[in-house]
Amino acid sequence: MVFFAVLAAVFAVFAVMRLAGADGGRLTASLIALTPYWVVCGLLLGVVGLALRHWWIGGFVLVLALVVGGVVVPRAAASAQPPVHGRTLHVMSSNMYYGEADPDTIVRLVRENQVDVLNLLELTPSAMGALRAAGLSDLLPYQVLRPAARAAGTGVLSRYPLTELSLPGPSVFAQPSARLDLGGGSSVEVVAVHPTAPVADAGAWKSEIAGLPHPDPSGPVRVLAGDFNATLDHGTLRNLIATGYTDAGDATGEGFTATWPSKLLPPPVAIDHVLVDARAAVTSYRVFPMPGSDHRAVVASITLP
Repeated sequence: MVFFAVLAAVFAVFAVMRLAGADGGRLTASLIALTPYWVVCGLLLGVVGLALRHWWIGGFVLVLALVVGGVVVPRAAASAQPPVHGRTLHVMSSNMYYGEADPDTIVRLVRENQVDVLNLLELTPSAMGALRAAGLSDLLPYQVLRPAARAAGTGVLSRYPLTELSLPGPSVFAQPSARLDLGGGSSVEVVAVHPTAPVADAGAWKSEIAGLPHPDPSGPVRVLAGDFNATLDHGTLRNLIATGYTDAGDATGEGFTATWPSKLLPPPVAIDHVLVDARAAVTSYRVFPMPGSDHRAVVASITLP
């Protein structure tokens, strides 16, 4: 009875934190990323409690699991998008894992998906050299690059001319931003997102995500794409989305599609995202394996207003 009560209490703490949008510190923020798994555990725990006739505890856990499940499950269903009819923009993001991702696969995905703008995280100088050798610059000739050792480097590469901006706040890893000139007076602002991980420094993670730019209703459509080191169960990320963004995976019913890690342990979660200004419509979202990286690549198609 005592052991069961302890398990119920632990589940209740994380369930309440998730519902309250409180990510907490390094440990709790990391565990909240596993909320879908917690929901399954809570349902099983509640059923077992009722089977053992621990009526109050079992019933409480079961109801709490159903409530949390009720806010999590909708991301498996597509949502209505704005009725816009502008041009389509194809956005791709890939974390290269210290520059080790296969350059030929990146170039192939760019070509096959007609990618217009590519954000590369953990971009090293040697990786950029390998990508050029594989022909990436022929497809995406306009570039704002901040390559660096290990995880610190980032780049934005585009089919359209770029003007470098300074939209995000301070961050440990480079988070370059740029305006894409699509021609005809149309433009889009893009940020390559890579905040530090909460397991390393939860405070920095929160402040770096909070420092990402909000949509500007009077300006160009904004797109934030990259490795957010956050899932849709983190209040920190949901607060950013609530400023006027749509998560491409959530919008297309792919909100549970994991992007990290590429192996089975720790349990896979979706921490790579494409956040789209809510004035635009998300028409497709796909996740692709990336040899050499611990992350999968994400590609979203967006219809602009």
